Amino acid sequence: MLAVLAATGVVRQCSEDVVEHATIGHFYEVPKRLRSRPPGTLVRSERLLGAPDGSVAWRVLYHSRDLQDRDIVVSGLIVAPDGPAPRGGRPIVSWAHPTTGAAQRCAPSAGLDPFALVAGLHELVHAGYVVAATDYSGMGAAGPPSYLIGTTEGRNVLDAARAARHLLGAGTSHDVLLWGHSQGGQAALFAGQQASRYAPGMHLRGVAVAAPAAELGRLLADHRDDASGVTIGSYAFDAIRKVYGPSDPRVRLDQLLTPVGTSVVPQIAPRCLLTDTAALHRIARPAVGHFYAVDPSTTEPWATILEQNTPGGEPISVPLLVTQGEADRLVLPATTAEFVTRLCRAGEHVTFHRYAHIDHGLVGERTVPLLIDWLADLHAGTPMASTCSKTEASQ
Repeated sequence: MLAVLAATGVVRQCSEDVVEHATIGHFYEVPKRLRSRPPGTLVRSERLLGAPDGSVAWRVLYHSRDLQDRDIVVSGLIVAPDGPAPRGGRPIVSWAHPTTGAAQRCAPSAGLDPFALVAGLHELVHAGYVVAATDYSGMGAAGPPSYLIGTTEGRNVLDAARAARHLLGAGTSHDVLLWGHSQGGQAALFAGQQASRYAPGMHLRGVAVAAPAAELGRLLADHRDDASGVTIGSYAFDAIRKVYGPSDPRVRLDQLLTPVGTSVVPQIAPRCLLTDTAALHRIARPAVGHFYAVDPSTTEPWATILEQNTPGGEPISVPLLVTQGEADRLVLPATTAEFVTRLCRAGEHVTFHRYAHIDHGLVGERTVPLLIDWLADLHAGTPMASTCSKTEASQ
């Protein structure tokens, strides 16, 4: 009977997702002459039919701020347990998604199943959390690019939690927890760094990241000679050019990339990682080994920009959970271990867990059981013991 009920729920959700995807219409259009409002203020929301069993969900547009501190509009999802909230409200987990692309049409909330990429969504809702999931600026709703632009992404993550409070009011508490994978790990870490000054009324309890894009120079260097590096580099350098170029004439692709590299960036940037995989490989393949004219990690202004968008420059000062798959070929295990060592030396409280035989794509979902236990410990006031002393002793 339980299997039949579960299967019925899946069929219902799938059919409702299909209907909604066909009727999204003009939801993502940003109103003309929209007045600046405090971050997290809702512009628009709509109830979603295809929410997972036991939950209610909304697609939202909300105000946020970009790197230049300009008012922008960002889209995303908010999912809450179905039923009355407990006294004091439910804590919010703000989810930061891994790379899906960088174009508007690559926004997770606009996908056929907008819930599919939220790692641990069912478990988090079942445990009583409200989940807020930003698309990031420039995805879904029109706005400035944000791919690996840490300050903008981080603010989008924090403001998604604020948007959940605006939507649900007393149904949420002031407690916020951040959770991200890959690109989203970088976004969550930047959100953690900014929280105390950007969102001083928010009670940040912890930051959890799986295989975070935490060392941008290393990430790009590790993939100089493969299609992943060309794709990631194209997304990143296109965003950097558009964000930093207007104020710094040195930020030009032809000063960094070969003619081949320069030619593939505008072909890759509009394409989505999950739905355009074959086309991305076809475009990227001729540029493998011929993408860079110079090393971005040692050439200005690119070196400084990469460093500015690498997390760890400011304290986070709340417990951190970092996980890594040992079979990861994108974010290499040694790179994450070095990042954890840097966090430990900075005095952070870090729980670091590695999973044997787990690759980059699976590490987010594999982390979920540990995440749920870690969040429960934080809520109880007894976070897991820091592994920093062990990590430092092994260096």
